[in-house]
Amino acid sequence: MLCTAGHNNTDNAQFCSSCGVNTFQPGTSTGVVSANAATNGLAIASLVLGIVWVFYIGSILALIFGLVAHKQIKVTGQSGKGMATAGIVLGSIGITVLILSVVIASGNTYN
Repeated sequence: MLCTAGHNNTDNAQFCSSCGVNTFQPGTSTGVVSANAATNGLAIASLVLGIVWVFYIGSILALIFGLVAHKQIKVTGQSGKGMATAGIVLGSIGITVLILSVVIASGNTYN
């Protein structure tokens, strides 16, 4: 059974063993994230770095942070999955542009 913060507990637990909050009643957990769920910080960082790129280092970090954020969101039930996905996509685009830039630049040095 999940508590309101998303921690796993035994089926007969009255309070969460991790955070102490009241647990859901059996059968009432729908798996839907509550409206007041915190947004994952790495998802936000992934999106920002994916947009900014910061000399391509941002693209690499956006990809890493986005993948880690997806894993954390799956475990904790936090919000921000869309931001993490956007960070992954933008980071991947940035890495692709970096690779293409290096290939094109190295091709021009042999002329």
